Amino acid sequence: MNSGYKESEVGTIPCDWVVVPLSDCLSTSPSYGVNAPAVKYDSRFPTYIRITDITEDGKFSDESRASVVHPSAESYFLESGDLVFARTGASVGKSYLYDPKDGALVYAGFLIRIRPNPNKLAPKFLQAYAKSKTYWNWIKVNSMRSGQPGINGREYASLPLAIPSNRAEQEAIAEALSDADALIESLDQLIAKKRQIKQGAMQELLTGKRRLPGFSGAWEVKRLEELADIRSGGTPSTTQPQFWDGGVMWCTPTDITALNGFKYLSNTSRTISIEGLKASSAEIIPTHSIVMTSRATIGECAINTVPMTTNQGFKNFVPLDTVDAEFLYYLLTTQRAGFIGLCSGSTFLEIGKTQLSGYQVQVPKTKSEQTAIATVLSDMDTELAALESRLAKARQIKQGMMQELLTGRIRLL
Repeated sequence: MNSGYKESEVGTIPCDWVVVPLSDCLSTSPSYGVNAPAVKYDSRFPTYIRITDITEDGKFSDESRASVVHPSAESYFLESGDLVFARTGASVGKSYLYDPKDGALVYAGFLIRIRPNPNKLAPKFLQAYAKSKTYWNWIKVNSMRSGQPGINGREYASLPLAIPSNRAEQEAIAEALSDADALIESLDQLIAKKRQIKQGAMQELLTGKRRLPGFSGAWEVKRLEELADIRSGGTPSTTQPQFWDGGVMWCTPTDITALNGFKYLSNTSRTISIEGLKASSAEIIPTHSIVMTSRATIGECAINTVPMTTNQGFKNFVPLDTVDAEFLYYLLTTQRAGFIGLCSGSTFLEIGKTQLSGYQVQVPKTKSEQTAIATVLSDMDTELAALESRLAKARQIKQGMMQELLTGRIRLL
């Protein structure tokens, strides 16, 4: 053990830190919220905060704002420095630090209010602690019930806290983590804005409402069969081991879902053999084609960067020489509503090759204009991917900061 540290019930901590139950750091005992139904939001009545109004990252969600009408509602207003914790259900342990910017809030009965003593515990430090692995491990152990998970006020009061004796250090830790949160939130907002801009650009560029410099003339109406060779997929018999694990990429809808919106597919979770390919209706789809889900989930697309096959839940587009593959990818992603409207199947939605072949779209007459449009949208995707990467790194850094700061391995004072 390094000099200046000691062992405690929550692990190794600095010698000048203490481990105390949460109850030792509170101004009042934990209290339950008001038991009253939510009503449609009405500015004449207080705003209600329920478990469902707290986001996974501990913010108040305004999406489903509701009011509460109860004679005792005014006794349950949150005050600056208060936190509320979910006490039951799948979201048990979720927390929210009251922000006056959210307006006056009355907390509901399935929430427990925690009011830190400002001389002993910085509310933002507790907020940060309630996002740590140590906290969530405690929640997992203590919320076990024969029915649904739950933690009552007495149990929350017993939560062991490892805290700096110096409140200024608590504040410094909370501030550092708050700065990390601010960076993450700003990146989230920037990504959302860039996605909206891209969506708007797609609606204008892929319909001809907005033309890029150097291009003019009317677009033409084409059937999809005039833009690409449309191919189906297939599945070899699962009772024949020799048909499987042979190195031929075999795409399923799960592989598309795993891309999370990324447009290029370079690997699949399963492969088939050449023998399996020959014994089924699966076909090799050449590189830089578009694979598209056509059963149950309709219209999820990707561009394959290696030759591959797909199962029967796909319709795949091999672009003709006069068609830019990237442009066709973007165009197909905007047609989901139209595809779903053509679907048949009583058990699940499915669109067939015949329906897709005759489906009409508007396209530029020249491949060069298609390529120019695809380049603009690809550049937007590249920018979004870079921002997503920055966001992922920021979240990783914050997790590392929490682990180091909330255990005292790194000291700020």
